[in-house]
Amino acid sequence: MTDERTGPAGEPGEEPEPAAADHVAVRKAVIASAMGNCIEWFDFGVFSAGVITSIIGTVFFPPGEGGSATLRSFGLIAAAFLARPFGGMFFGPLGDRLGRKKVLATTIILMSGSTFVIGVLPGYAQIGVAAPLLLLAVRLVQGFSTGGEYGGAATMIAEYAPTRRRGFYGSFLELGTLSGYVLGAGLVLGMHVLLGNEHMHAWGWRVPFLVALPLGLVGLYVRTRIEDTPAFKRMEAAGTKARSPLRETILHNWPMILKLICIVFLLNIADYTLLTFMPSYLTDNLRIPAVTAQLITIGVELAMIVVIVPLGALSDRIGRKPLLLTAAAGYLLLSWPAFAAMQTERPLGVAAGYAMIGGLLVLMLAVIGATFPAMFPTRVRYGAFAIGYNISTSLFGGTCAVLVGSLIEVTGSNFVPAYYLMLAALVALGPLIVIPETAGVPIDRAGDEYAPEPVGSGARAS
Repeated sequence: MTDERTGPAGEPGEEPEPAAADHVAVRKAVIASAMGNCIEWFDFGVFSAGVITSIIGTVFFPPGEGGSATLRSFGLIAAAFLARPFGGMFFGPLGDRLGRKKVLATTIILMSGSTFVIGVLPGYAQIGVAAPLLLLAVRLVQGFSTGGEYGGAATMIAEYAPTRRRGFYGSFLELGTLSGYVLGAGLVLGMHVLLGNEHMHAWGWRVPFLVALPLGLVGLYVRTRIEDTPAFKRMEAAGTKARSPLRETILHNWPMILKLICIVFLLNIADYTLLTFMPSYLTDNLRIPAVTAQLITIGVELAMIVVIVPLGALSDRIGRKPLLLTAAAGYLLLSWPAFAAMQTERPLGVAAGYAMIGGLLVLMLAVIGATFPAMFPTRVRYGAFAIGYNISTSLFGGTCAVLVGSLIEVTGSNFVPAYYLMLAALVALGPLIVIPETAGVPIDRAGDEYAPEPVGSGARAS
């Protein structure tokens, strides 16, 4: 008889088959985790919508300030990312000591509350230079809390999911990303169409930010009604928690953290190019009408939503690395053709190029929720993941829109995003080749040198 999680029953150290009631707990954990990602990317969907980026840049900054209104808004996005590594170093090791649940309840309310505050802040016309300073402070708080969110949410799902279905359940984390983005961008689009430019600039832009608070309260309610992860409770019962998770993370896990940073480099450049920079790129650089650009963006996101869970399930059968390596090779070879298709400035050509970039991204998004947590042992999983992920995100994700937008202005070339994607793919390919395959490896053994052979190598979990 075989164990759903680990293979042949009775092998030493294997996880027990979950009881029927445990599947309910898994679903609750998946929903609770995905809600946080949904809220984080709801904010990005709102903040990066072309109409909102231009409004933010004019409402909170003095007239005639250097740089375009859009680049000023992207600068605020980048500033928030400065705080993310500090959030990761604070919340991650805390989650390894106190548990995943307590920390994630804190981060979700900080994230949603910060987004809500943006919607009530007075602008430059009311309080002068205090307006951009207050907005910056709120974005830094938001970045700090987000630094503890993603690593914990991914860890929560990975440690709850049955081994043989970790890819399937892990894909729901990024389903939350895409859903949150579509919800935010769709809300902005709908209000813009209904209200028009005048009312949108006057007060309508605030409404999407205000919606974040009730979303956060729902997420908080769900998170307070789940238990901590089985893996964490087993570790706690065995008395094997790290005495100093941060110290152990840095001293003993830095080689894998470096690999994670390189892989997340590509993930972030693709993610933030597609979801944060591209809506404004279409309107400002390709002169696509704002509504058309937003419809193209939302359409591609909806297509990604449709395929992400089946791709996650596929990774349980063939492994995570084939999908990740395909995405990296695809960005190296297809980024330039994708942006060449967009230069036609015709909706079909733009949509085709956009879809190429989105199709490669969804290959990564479908499996990272299962891959990244399994790169580290349970003792330091939350902290190691959060630190590596957020260092990379701060350096490359938060700066992506500003850097690419500025280089386009300086060089006059609309192919700058393609070149950056190709560079990121080169950086990520090496680590992707050498990291171990984690499909089929029980989460209690993941990241340890004594982990069993993964799915596809002859010791496939059945």
